Amino acid sequence: MACMATTMHLDMGEIENEPVRPKIKDAKGVLKQNREFLDFFWDITKPEQDIRLKAIENLIHYLKKSEKPDELKYTLKRLVDGLAHTREAARPGFSLALGQVLSVFEEVSLRTAFDQIKEKHNLATVKKKLIRNAAFGNFFGVLALSQSTRLPKEPQVVLECVQLLQSLSLHREHLRDLPRKTMVDILSETSEEVFEEVLLGALQTDLSSAFNTPEQLQLLLVAMQKFPQVLKPKKLKKLLGTSTIITMDNIPKLTEVLKMAARSVKKDRLLPAVALDLLQISLKEDNFELFWRETIIKGMLKDQPGPTHYLSYRLLGSALPLLTLVQLKQVLNGEVMRAYGEHVVSAQLPDRFKFAPEMETYVGDFLQGCDDPEKQLAVVVAFSLLTNQGYPVVPSFWRVVQHLRPTALQSYVDWLKDMFLNPQLDSCLDFSTRRQKENQEGGVQRENCIFRLRKWIIPRLTSIVENNQVKREEDLVMDVARFVFFHAFFNAKKATPDIPETEATLSVPLDEKTRVVIINSFFGLLQHMNHLPLLGDSPEVAVHNQRHVQGVTGDGSMWIYCLVQYADALLNQPKYAQSTQPFSPEQRQTWDSMLASVRTLMKKSKKGQTPESSAFQQLFLLVGIHLFKAPEDLVDLMQDLQNCMAKAQEKKSKKKATGSAGEEPHWAEVVVDILLSLLSQPSRHIRHVCRTVFSNICPHITARALTAILDVMIAYILYPKYMYYLLPQKEDQSDASDDDSEGEDEAMEEGGEVDQNFRIELMKVLQNQDALATEEDGSDDDELDDEAMMKLDGNIAALFLEQKKKMQAKKDEKDKLKKEKTLVRDFKIKVLDLVEVFLAKQGSSPLVLGMVEPLLSVIESGMSSESDQQEQDFLRKAADIFKNQLCRAKQYCKTVGDRQGELHDLLEKLMTKAQKLSDSSVSLYFFSASLYLVKVLRGGVPGASAESKTILSTEELRFMGNVDVERVSDIFKGALRSFMTRRKSPLSGLMFIDLFTRFPVLCVNLLETAVEHITTGIREHQQSQASAMVLRGLQSREVQQLLAGDPWAGLLQKTVVETTKNKVVQEKLVKALELGLFLVKNINQQKLSVALEPLKTVLQSMREVLGFRKTGQMEDTYWAVMKHFGVIKPKRDRIRKTKEDQAEPTAPKKKGFLPETKKRKNRKKQLPVSEQGAADANTVPLGKPEGGKKKKRNKNKKQPGEETPGQGLAKRAKMTPSAVKQKKKRRIK
Repeated sequence: MACMATTMHLDMGEIENEPVRPKIKDAKGVLKQNREFLDFFWDITKPEQDIRLKAIENLIHYLKKSEKPDELKYTLKRLVDGLAHTREAARPGFSLALGQVLSVFEEVSLRTAFDQIKEKHNLATVKKKLIRNAAFGNFFGVLALSQSTRLPKEPQVVLECVQLLQSLSLHREHLRDLPRKTMVDILSETSEEVFEEVLLGALQTDLSSAFNTPEQLQLLLVAMQKFPQVLKPKKLKKLLGTSTIITMDNIPKLTEVLKMAARSVKKDRLLPAVALDLLQISLKEDNFELFWRETIIKGMLKDQPGPTHYLSYRLLGSALPLLTLVQLKQVLNGEVMRAYGEHVVSAQLPDRFKFAPEMETYVGDFLQGCDDPEKQLAVVVAFSLLTNQGYPVVPSFWRVVQHLRPTALQSYVDWLKDMFLNPQLDSCLDFSTRRQKENQEGGVQRENCIFRLRKWIIPRLTSIVENNQVKREEDLVMDVARFVFFHAFFNAKKATPDIPETEATLSVPLDEKTRVVIINSFFGLLQHMNHLPLLGDSPEVAVHNQRHVQGVTGDGSMWIYCLVQYADALLNQPKYAQSTQPFSPEQRQTWDSMLASVRTLMKKSKKGQTPESSAFQQLFLLVGIHLFKAPEDLVDLMQDLQNCMAKAQEKKSKKKATGSAGEEPHWAEVVVDILLSLLSQPSRHIRHVCRTVFSNICPHITARALTAILDVMIAYILYPKYMYYLLPQKEDQSDASDDDSEGEDEAMEEGGEVDQNFRIELMKVLQNQDALATEEDGSDDDELDDEAMMKLDGNIAALFLEQKKKMQAKKDEKDKLKKEKTLVRDFKIKVLDLVEVFLAKQGSSPLVLGMVEPLLSVIESGMSSESDQQEQDFLRKAADIFKNQLCRAKQYCKTVGDRQGELHDLLEKLMTKAQKLSDSSVSLYFFSASLYLVKVLRGGVPGASAESKTILSTEELRFMGNVDVERVSDIFKGALRSFMTRRKSPLSGLMFIDLFTRFPVLCVNLLETAVEHITTGIREHQQSQASAMVLRGLQSREVQQLLAGDPWAGLLQKTVVETTKNKVVQEKLVKALELGLFLVKNINQQKLSVALEPLKTVLQSMREVLGFRKTGQMEDTYWAVMKHFGVIKPKRDRIRKTKEDQAEPTAPKKKGFLPETKKRKNRKKQLPVSEQGAADANTVPLGKPEGGKKKKRNKNKKQPGEETPGQGLAKRAKMTPSAVKQKKKRRIK
């Protein structure tokens, strides 16, 4: 940098041609302006692009403002020099700056700039090691001239630039294909006249050898597109020997050029421009089919999968907007698509390059910019027909569908439905990978391909509805939902116009696997339709969507109700549609009663919608639609729901108290039981509906209903192994085996120890056939005849078959246990959803108090047991609900009624438990629950709700509501003493600091206890925490207000006395100093009669012990305290050497000995008295620094820089002979 600065000043001297002048004063700021001017060039070399661009902008602005020719001349020279900068990031900056300067200041001719570039970066005269920099200097210079936008105006300069770029093409090891690309850019900006008169002759050689390199071919193609009147067929005939580019003779050359281009962009992963230009030329010459067939399919795809294949795929994606409908169908049904499909399937393995995202971008861009619905449909259908053994390679949730026009989207949905009904495998572009062909010797079965295709089509249809970006109408959504529902639960018997789904029959009947897929897809679709906003573009729809209206159609009907009506129409026409699982008379009666109840509720809701009626409607429709999936399980549930609704309506209409009917459960309790039963089923839709229903009935929830929810979590804690059997389930579920048998199963399956029973059985079979050689006969010969051997083989085979069945049964049992565990985990999370909803809706209800202990039990059990990731997620959610939505919620219960004694007992129980726990994190939740109970007992603070009133009076601060202050204070005092007197206590200081902050009255009662333990805590950690608690309590404005007067002064005096008894321990000393700073500051400000002399004495003695010669938190706090006593931190004098001291000759070094600065010293002996005392500060009281005991020194302990005799011998033994010789030589020197 210094060398560059020197060169810069020399250059300025050459430009100004002035001799070196003596130093003068810069009265007018001329030198400062030059400094600012020179800084622009330094900033251009910075690696940050923003800094470079800002510097260029400022440089242009400066030159415009100054209007000095010398500075413009220097700028031109400096920028030309910087084109060959050694820093790669600086070259483009200088090039861009030069281009901008030439563009703004037209008085600088391009000829002058070009001559300077050639002269400065002359490749013929430059040194060999600087050839690379000079080549880049020439290239960036031409690039700057091109960026100036003035180059087309000077044809001669254009010609010389092209010739220079041609010469630079020889330096391919440095510049690669950059010169050729720049020639193409210059050519695209040149006029036809200049090209024909000036450049054509210079480019004759490059145009004639167009088939040699991609750059030369691209140069020819750009010239043909830009100047068609110049490069006519006759001219091409003269240059190339052919009047067109795409010919059979040129195909091999074009193929090789494209392969070269593909390999050149392997790392860049983009389509070479020459490939797209070649495609456009083929379309222009009407030879696209020849080019695609011979060059791409027979040329590029013949190589191994790699860059040539990826170029073909990119060319396919780029060609979509350029082709006609016929050409699209031809290309999308060819070998390039098949190769792309094989790549997609094989690239699913990890650590493989995946081209599918790029192709999705190509297709999305085409669909977004295409206005022809037929072309859109052709493309999406072609990609849907690219199948791997019947399964399309594109995902079922394909985002590009959102760009389809409404007509194309409807046509695509109709095509999908037709393919589902009549799978046309012959129209698919199907393929199998090499591994699939090896594994399937008998060939691909048609039935399996049909199943795979239908398995993809149904999610494809539902994803169109679920994608909110797709422009869909209500008719399309209902059409898809009806189609999926019909084929999930019904079969067409006879066509009728009333049911469009019966007019098209299945060419291949549905198997059970396909129907299971359809059923699952239907309920997933139903879940999404329940969240579906209003469809349409009208202003009314926009207004409703702002209110977050979901799950209803334009006329206000629920989507699920529309499907229930459609299902009822199917059930009422058995002549045309037959259910796959027909209803029994009882089930049909349940269905009819459900419909009648829903219609009754809908009639009543027209007068006024209530949360209860909405909840019952959703429950009836949910259970009703699930009757098609599991009718046997839901009949009784529907009957309970009917009775529950009748009770709710009867109670609402008569408004009578629960007297004689008190023995019967409340209707809300029955609804909760129904919700728990529904939540046991693995369905997201059921989970959402149950959550919504429970939200609506929260105001009516009773204590027994809430207890039923909490009992589920308690049951999981008490009986985790049997939790699965507490779920509502079928009666044919078998019991689980114990853990021991499971371990044996794993050993058997993993090929461990052989089952002893199986070994005994095998021995019996062999002994019965005399197949075992005994010790008495002493013969190993085979004495069995063929018939006996056949019988033996049969018995052994039967035994092994039976053993295989046993092992399979054990494996099935293990899978069943795993599935049961998953169901239990999901059920717990769903039940926790109900708890979360209740706390959000009814946080101020007294029923919330009953959730404290169950939630704490869940957290405690989860913390104490080793669990997998899913269990940890459940625990994390439970802890979050307990902390944020219960303990820290803004809405909480403020009226406890006659439960004061119960809550005080619970508070004492929780605090006792918190002190006995072994995990501090669990104890924190118990402590938070105790603070929550104190908040509940206190209730609302009078005057605290007024927004304008920020300062409460003393009476308002002392208000504690129903809290027994003396009892609660004793409880927390006991906990504080436990924390201060136990070495391993689960409590922490932050817990009590939180208590002090939230409840000042309790803080006042606990402060004296905390002050006592500043010096009596069992460990230094507890003592420092006591100091922190006291400091936080004393800093509280509410505490100061409650203790105003003599109590405040007395407390400060006692705190000062206890603080002076501290010992010097790093952790405790920091807290003690902070407390002391607060005490001294407040006592002086309030002018209290508190004796501070003992504290000052102790602090002064502390300085003698520790010295405090460094800086840091402890030292700064110490001097801040001493400042209030009038003691200022002394400044350290810096000793500077005088000229006489510097001129003193240094003593000559002794040869063969280490200098004094390299010798290891015993630093402990050289410590001053104050620092020597600080070494034993942990055992010295603050007031008695000289009374400490001295440590015994270990005489045998090795001192720094000292070796034991044995160690020295060992070191010498380890040294090699060469090392010994070198050591002797150094000593001789």
